[in-house]
Amino acid sequence: MKNITVLGTGVLGSQIAFQTAFHGFDVVAYDIDQAALDRAAERFEGLAARYVADGVENAADGGAQSAIGRIRLTSDLADAASDADLIIEAVPESLELKQSIYRTLAGVAPATTIFATNSSTLLPSALAESTGRPDRFLALHFANEIWSHNTAEVMGTPDTAPGVYDQVVDFAAQIGMVPIEIKKEKAGYLLNSLLVPFLEAGAELLVDGIAEPEAIDATWRIGTGAPAGPFEIYDIVGLTTAYNISRMGGEKQQRFAELLKDQYIDKGKLGVATGEGFYTYPRAS
Repeated sequence: MKNITVLGTGVLGSQIAFQTAFHGFDVVAYDIDQAALDRAAERFEGLAARYVADGVENAADGGAQSAIGRIRLTSDLADAASDADLIIEAVPESLELKQSIYRTLAGVAPATTIFATNSSTLLPSALAESTGRPDRFLALHFANEIWSHNTAEVMGTPDTAPGVYDQVVDFAAQIGMVPIEIKKEKAGYLLNSLLVPFLEAGAELLVDGIAEPEAIDATWRIGTGAPAGPFEIYDIVGLTTAYNISRMGGEKQQRFAELLKDQYIDKGKLGVATGEGFYTYPRAS
């Protein structure tokens, strides 16, 4: 595989595109309009600086800036898919949206193109039929800050061709990931099967009026030595993603989704990406 397309340039999509370009691949990054692409360009500059600051090997020797030069931005989905060997989908966590994207992709991507979803909670089998090529479709899930938290969970469906699965495992290793091969479908994969119940527990403590986010986070950090509590993690993941996942949950999770929408998302407070969520963050100058 030589030409990689990433659909969605949010927090994680931009990281996937940049990490792939940093390791020498030509990348097309797609998003819905020019405003989104302008934000993506800013994210790529920020990631280049972050790679240097974090001491990623070869980043300070021009590698980080060279990666930006290997990324082409577009808001034309057919253009984004036209020469892709692999398309990694990282659009918002909505089943209907993802299915719609794949139905369109099925008609514009070459027949040889492999499709991979970065969905954090949805089973790939829920999307496979929409792709029009279930044998060339699987899940490839990344963790946030992928240059250091470099797991890549690879999960197929019963229809995924073994050779396609192996190709994606090899690709993950080529871009500096540690491929995690999952033997059968599991909602939440490995990482989120552990993380989501933790985040949900924090959300329920909040909506039940037990404590405020600051107290919940401080308790977790002090009591376990972990670097972040649940609401700090929500801000990193992005409150839109948290909302899309929570609104599909039980009664308390739906109450949390309503709280997110009313108190944060409708006010433009989406987490670290916008400089404010449960906490306030310094904006890049």
